[in-house]
Amino acid sequence: MKKIAIETLRAGQAFTQPVYIEGNNLLVPAGIAVRKKDIERLRAWGVQTVFTDGEAVSDAGAQKPAKAGAVKSSAEGGSGEPDAVKVSSHILTLPAVHENKSVYRAYTDLIDRLNTVFGQVSSGVSVEARSIDAIVGRLLQAVRESRVQVIGFILGGAVAGTELAKSSVNAAILATLIAIEMKMPNHRILHIATGALLHDVGMLKLPKEILNKQGGLTEVEAQRMKAHPLYAYKIVCKELLYSEDVGIVALQHHERWDGDGYPRRIAGEAIDISARIVSVADAFEAMVSEKSYRNSMIGYQAMKNLLSDNSRRFDPDVLKAFIRTMGIYPIGSIVLLNNGSIARVTEVHGEAPLRPLIRILIDDFGKAYEQDEGETVDLLSEKSIFIARAVDPKDYAGTT
Repeated sequence: MKKIAIETLRAGQAFTQPVYIEGNNLLVPAGIAVRKKDIERLRAWGVQTVFTDGEAVSDAGAQKPAKAGAVKSSAEGGSGEPDAVKVSSHILTLPAVHENKSVYRAYTDLIDRLNTVFGQVSSGVSVEARSIDAIVGRLLQAVRESRVQVIGFILGGAVAGTELAKSSVNAAILATLIAIEMKMPNHRILHIATGALLHDVGMLKLPKEILNKQGGLTEVEAQRMKAHPLYAYKIVCKELLYSEDVGIVALQHHERWDGDGYPRRIAGEAIDISARIVSVADAFEAMVSEKSYRNSMIGYQAMKNLLSDNSRRFDPDVLKAFIRTMGIYPIGSIVLLNNGSIARVTEVHGEAPLRPLIRILIDDFGKAYEQDEGETVDLLSEKSIFIARAVDPKDYAGTT
């Protein structure tokens, strides 16, 4: 394909063949005029060249952009780039969260129940394993019956004040999804979900001044932090009387594929597969959650970080299964489309992680849709529309 410098493009110009951005990302179809807004966006995104096999045609012979599937064309009178649009915060909130639907109440109930268990462990109160088993059973049921919604809660939930319980439930949801994608037998999925739920229980044995410290840890503090998998293993196997299949998750979830982890510095397949799965789930959950020492990442940035691992920290096969499950733009992500619309990712295609299903939240006219009223677009079939970039919901949410 021929390269065309952005500086040479003119508004109203068209080509005899489609024009692309970086491979298969379509800018405009053949014969469709490039808009001034298109050129401005390319510059804003730092794109310097586009590609086409076609020849430029006269501006007079170009067609105006038509509707692309369910998304309105801003060439037909759109209000422009919606980056400046500030909308009522509930527009960007997941409907189940805003309306407190039963599936969201079930999710928050899991967190509350686990938080109670953690409180008992921290206080030295005896905990019966069956109370944890009940939480695991409810979690597995939620994943199987309401998969899309519970994934969305990981990025779009609004649970505060129960950070350890919330991160543990989220990690267990993600680990369960990976195990299902990898076609693990049911008894292994049960062990993985239980182990993921309890993998950080050893944190309860650490001083709060270490857990909540905003600056860097001293060498002594870091060593104490690295002991939490050992504490967790002891709690899981000695106090809660779970089997080694569950305890090994807590013990090994900070081991690394390259052998540079802790506490035992084992590598590769010497690390139990359950722990390898929970390691990926735990890492993603940690990146998308607020911490005392940093802000949360958006889901896309967290996925990019995982993809750049290059077999250092994570089992490549587990990572591939996670990407098939979550996509590059995880369910619940807020994204900016090439036509200027803002949308939420509602489902992913495992075979095409860059082309998820989306629901329009703010169209290219600047119109904001109430909960679930925006059109749903399958980017796998709507080839003229693509995700320009993921965005942070906080950049768009207003104060009402």
